[in-house]
Amino acid sequence: MRFGFVAVLGAPNAGKSTLINRIVGAKVTIVSPKVQTTRTRVLGIVVRGRSQIVFIDTPGIFAPRRRLERAMVDAAWKGAADADRIAVVVDSERGFDGNTRRIVDGLRGDDGILILNKIDRIPRSRLLALSEQVNQKGVFGDTFMISALKGDGVETLANHFAATIAEGPWMFPEDQLSDMPMRMMAAEAVREQLFLQLHQELPYALTVETESWETRKDGSHRVGAVIIIERDSQKGMVLGKGGRRIKAVGEAARHELESMFNAKIHLFLHVKVRRDWKDKAEHYRYLGLDFPG
Repeated sequence: MRFGFVAVLGAPNAGKSTLINRIVGAKVTIVSPKVQTTRTRVLGIVVRGRSQIVFIDTPGIFAPRRRLERAMVDAAWKGAADADRIAVVVDSERGFDGNTRRIVDGLRGDDGILILNKIDRIPRSRLLALSEQVNQKGVFGDTFMISALKGDGVETLANHFAATIAEGPWMFPEDQLSDMPMRMMAAEAVREQLFLQLHQELPYALTVETESWETRKDGSHRVGAVIIIERDSQKGMVLGKGGRRIKAVGEAARHELESMFNAKIHLFLHVKVRRDWKDKAEHYRYLGLDFPG
């Protein structure tokens, strides 16, 4: 039997979460076209033959300016430090940009895995040149070229991890796909829809927390979640005209959760203004982040 942790690093929006969901074969981490969607460490657990691989989805690494951003980047590097192997996902279309260079410069050793993603978006000649450029740093032992969205090359990548991780006993039940608690998954499902349905900077100014969870006798779940924003002026944007936007967010999140849990979900959302939520340690603890001083 084989077991190991693989930290998946990359610049914001490189496709890390999409890749992990594809390998796991289920939705374990939220995705959106916006950068910095992932805020905390998420585990995606995969069984391939006699191997159990735990993929650590990490926040995108970039040059942080604010407290929450620093906590996210710290969480990404902590995930790398805790892992047996490190894989770096590169958006092939963006190339070897400053954020990716920052990640590569921070690596040690020569057994990392380079994953060139979104290969369907650039010519083969440019892809090969990018591979040569990044590999000049000497920190990668293997290179894989994939499309996480379409699935091209992902099976080969997953099989490589299954065959090369160290021997050892499994740490999780065979049917477990993630370590994220149900309450956190509910909050993340709501936040994903807010990222998808809201525009400009508002999604980065809010967070979502599950306040209540009641399992009923019929097997359904009553879930109460709060959307926390920074200013009173943001409330109207979250609610929408006549409450239409928050209703749409709730409906989409409810359908997602019912698919995840295979149970009826009664989801209730409300909005609270907490102007300094990004400066309060309790919100970082809820996200599983260390509170930066």
